[in-house]
Parts: sequence; structure tokens; C-alpha cells
Amino acid sequence: MVVVTLVNFVVDSAVTAPLLVLPEMLDHFDTDQPAWLNATAMLAGVMWAPLLGKGADSYGTRRVLMLTLLLSGVGSLICAVAPDIWFFVTGRVLQGASLAAVFLSVAVVRGVCAPHIAMIVVGVVTSSSAVLSIASRFLIEHLATKFGFQVLFFISAFVAAAMVVIVRAFIPESLSRTPRRIDIGGALLLGGGLAGVLGYVSLGSGLGWLAAGPLALLVGGVTALARWFLVSSRKPEPLIDIRNLSGPLKLTLLVVFLGAGSYQSMLQLIPLIGDVSADQELGYGLADQGSVALLLAAPALGVVLGGPVAGWLAVRIGPASTLAGGVVLGLVATLGMFLGAAQLPVALCSAFLLGVSVGALGASGFNMAGALASAGRQGIVSSLVVVMVSIGSVVFDFVGSAVLDSTVVVVDGETTNSAVGVFSYIAIASATFAIAAMLAVMLVRSAGVSLGPPSTGLKSLAE
Repeated sequence: MVVVTLVNFVVDSAVTAPLLVLPEMLDHFDTDQPAWLNATAMLAGVMWAPLLGKGADSYGTRRVLMLTLLLSGVGSLICAVAPDIWFFVTGRVLQGASLAAVFLSVAVVRGVCAPHIAMIVVGVVTSSSAVLSIASRFLIEHLATKFGFQVLFFISAFVAAAMVVIVRAFIPESLSRTPRRIDIGGALLLGGGLAGVLGYVSLGSGLGWLAAGPLALLVGGVTALARWFLVSSRKPEPLIDIRNLSGPLKLTLLVVFLGAGSYQSMLQLIPLIGDVSADQELGYGLADQGSVALLLAAPALGVVLGGPVAGWLAVRIGPASTLAGGVVLGLVATLGMFLGAAQLPVALCSAFLLGVSVGALGASGFNMAGALASAGRQGIVSSLVVVMVSIGSVVFDFVGSAVLDSTVVVVDGETTNSAVGVFSYIAIASATFAIAAMLAVMLVRSAGVSLGPPSTGLKSLAE
């Protein structure tokens, strides 16, 4: 448990921690596109997760987990020395491989724990790394102020390298092997298609929605996604086997997509709000009330609580009901940010509840997917949860960035986000959480039919 918790800290240091220095990175690379700096790792995770999930089923969980950590470490080093934004984005693509560490940790847990224990342990290991994240937030903020934001990526590379050694020493290799074909072409089509569509969303707000460049990206992206879908429906072992997904599993993945996307978009908004002072009279701003590290530590603290509690509740009321509860809590927390955008106590409370929500969302999503998958498909099915988290995060990060970019105002000669953009951003996240809540209620009903009561489902899963 300790080792896989530390492994998940690598994910935080590679994917989430850079939000702490997002304003500094925007200034350094002279760009107004936070989604490219922030969400590229998540976008790459869409390609990495199913590839590494199938690799784990075929070649062993520990071996693939070590590869994942190595890729993340190399990506961190590239980001640390990047001379321009596109070199930096290349490093973020490699860092995206770290997202696979989350579901590989879950696979390790399911390989060594009985099912009723595994649900609780999954909640612990997918959220306890946030304890380290809370302390690191303030340390990184101090070091970044003194040495520059690049120090964060050097730290991430060091942590990844150390964890390769620790995993090799302490994690047993999985004995189960299910040989699978690795659909690299499908991964490139899916990732490239999403990049094209999101590139259109990103550039269209500035260059014009009907401009030649953005339209070319849109056409190319849609064509790649259509090609991926058509080819996947004919391949014997596609990247994501859409044909063999049950109704409850599809609902689970859709809820995770919407809930995780809304949460990640709010997480991207927090440092942007925290970098604006209320004295600018824009209708929002927290810079003169507290540090960005404090604002980002609050959701990390919530994750610490949300994951284990969700695991404990999953054994008693079922993972589907726990997932629904987490989504409803996320809706309440996001609505609170309408006040929290200008009031630090409300912002801290809302950020904490958002953390509880995503902790429950992650643990329950993995537990639900694991309960619906056979022993030989744990790796690939768990990877689908990460794929949906990644796609949701990327989509809503880019949509939110487009909203902000199209509603900017000029204050004292400087371009900044307007109150209209900020509150529209929050409204979109709230509406998405509301849709996810409705789907989660449908999931509770359908999962009750598929798995029966919690005790019955766990018994049949154990058998």
C-alpha cells in the first residue's frame, strides 16, 4: 500500500502539480493557452492508458509500471529544459504516461487482495498520495519563486526515478498473463483525432471559427476519429473494444468522463482566479486573500478523505451508489464557486468538497469497473477509466480555455479574464456535473440489476 501510494504521487507531481506554476509558465512561454500547457499530459494519457493497460495484461503489471515511471521521468526532464512551448508540450506528452500508474496500482491491489478488502484499499491508494501533495504544494511554491518553475519538473523526474527502483524491489510481478495485440495505430488515430478537434476549439476562439487553419484541424480531427471508430469496430483486438462494453460499464465511463472533466476544469480555473486581485475590480479575484498553494492544497486534502471513505462505503452500499453521491457533492461544490471566486473561505470550502468528490469519483469508478470485468480484463478495463478521466479533463480544459479567451478584457493596458468568462466557465462545469448526476442515478438502478446487492455482487466476484 505504501509503495503504490508513492507511485500515485508521481502522477500528481507530473500532471497536477504544474497547475501551481501555471501563471508563470504562461508568462515564460508568452502564450494565453493554458490548456496546451496543462492538459497535454491528459491528452497523451488517452493514448498511453489503453496501450499500457493491454501491455500489463500481456507482459506483467510490474514491468509495465516501471516503464510508465521511466517515460514520465524523461518527460519531466524535457519540460525542465524546454526552450519553447512545443518542446515543452513534447515533454508533457511523455509525462502523460504517468496516468497509467493509477490503474496499474489498482491492478496490483486487485492481484494481492480479496475483493471486499480490495475496494477499501483501492480508495486508500488512489487518494492517500494527496497527503504528500499538500505538503509539496507549499514547498514547490517557495522553490519556484526562488529558482523558477523548472524546479518542479526536476523534482518530478527525481521522484519518478526513485520509484522505479522501489517498485522493482518491493512490488511482486503479476502471475496472470493474457496475450493481447497492442493497437498502436488505433492509439495514434484516437489521440491525433482528439488533438485536432481540441486544436480547433483552442485556436478558433482567437483566429475565428471559420478560419482556414482551425477548420483544417477540425476536419483532420473528425476524420481521424471516424477512421478510428470504423477500424475499431472491425479489428479483433482494437485499442478500445466498444462492442464488448456492458450497459452499466458504459454508464460508469460516461459519468467518470463528465465528473472528472468538470473537476479538472475547475482545478485549472483556481490558479487563474488566485492570480487576480480583488483590487482590480473585475468581479472576482483572490490574490490578496491567500496563496495559490493554499487554494490547491484544499482539494488535495479533500481527496485524502474522499477516496478511503468511498472505498469503505462501496462495501456497504455498493460502488454505484457511492459514485452517485460523489457526483452530487461535486455539483454542490462547483455551484459554491460562484461565491468562492471572490471570497477565500467559500473558495477553500468548495475546493475541499471538490477534492472529496473526485476522490470518491476515482475510487468508485475503479471499483465499479473492476466489479464488472473478468480477471483477465482487469488491466484493460481499469485503463478505460483513466482514458475517460483523460478525455474528460482535456475536453473541458480546452472548452473552458476557449470561453476565457473569447471573453477577455483589457485592464490598465493588460489583457485579463473577465467576470463573464469566469462565471460562464463555472456555469459550464456546474451543468456538466448536473448531467453526470442524472446519469449516475440511472447507473445505480442498472447496476443493482447487474450486480445485485453489495454483498451478493462481492460474493459472485470473489467466486
